[in-house]
Amino acid sequence: MATATLDKTALSTLFTDYSLEITPKDVEALQNAAHMIPQGTLISCTFLPGAEFEDRVVAARAIQDLGFKPVPHISARRLLVKEDLNRFLDMLKAQIDLKHVFVIAGDPSEPLGPYDDALAVINSGTLKEYGIEHVGISGYPEGHPDITNEKLVKAMHDKVASLKEQGIDYSIMTQFGFDADPVLDWLKQIRAEGIDGPVRIGLAGPASIKTLLRFAARCGVGTSAKVVKKYGLSITSLIGSAGPDPVIADLVPELGPEHGKTHLHFYPFGGLVKTNEWIVNFKDKQGI
Repeated sequence: MATATLDKTALSTLFTDYSLEITPKDVEALQNAAHMIPQGTLISCTFLPGAEFEDRVVAARAIQDLGFKPVPHISARRLLVKEDLNRFLDMLKAQIDLKHVFVIAGDPSEPLGPYDDALAVINSGTLKEYGIEHVGISGYPEGHPDITNEKLVKAMHDKVASLKEQGIDYSIMTQFGFDADPVLDWLKQIRAEGIDGPVRIGLAGPASIKTLLRFAARCGVGTSAKVVKKYGLSITSLIGSAGPDPVIADLVPELGPEHGKTHLHFYPFGGLVKTNEWIVNFKDKQGI
């Protein structure tokens, strides 16, 4: 789907300091895509099951060696004992300039160890002890399939309060979505509630429709008829692929001061190289 020419100033602001996400298995793909990515870009490395601490550290080191800023993820509920958090941070600190982390509760419905959620890791004070200067936390504009909105709101405020009390900067990284409207509404809501940190709006990089819908279903992201129509998707046959053009086209004209500071965060479900090719081509077409 072609995207109309958008306001260059607004678009440039949104794309300034965009970030990317990789898994520990994506080191080779990152090496192949590195020439398309601005130096200093924040690149998150997920804390997925099946990967060892060593794998995650190797990926973080590769990110740094290529000239980017690694943001290792910490999945609170996947830490089996308190010592695991220290061991992981020790390993990271030995290999990278450890300034940023992203802390999330993680997928398990029940904690596998002593940390119930991301707040428990933040409240432990361990991140401060290791000199962490910036912590990313999660945001859910379309809600979470297993958590009430009331709990999500409270958790965000509690995490922000704890980080501010410790003198640690924060930002919020949202789950990816297909529709700009809930993102815009959610941004206005959290700003009105006093959440003033930068928000990285999650977007799915170009991928097959089948892949996008699979991730959407797993993450509880809405795939309404309105969104399907907006993308021009064939929901029944699952034919073709889609990029985030329509979401960006809807975001850019509406973002204003009431939405606060925002950037983009790309989830490369269709592949890291493909996502960065899309970013380069999109910016070129828009003249930014």
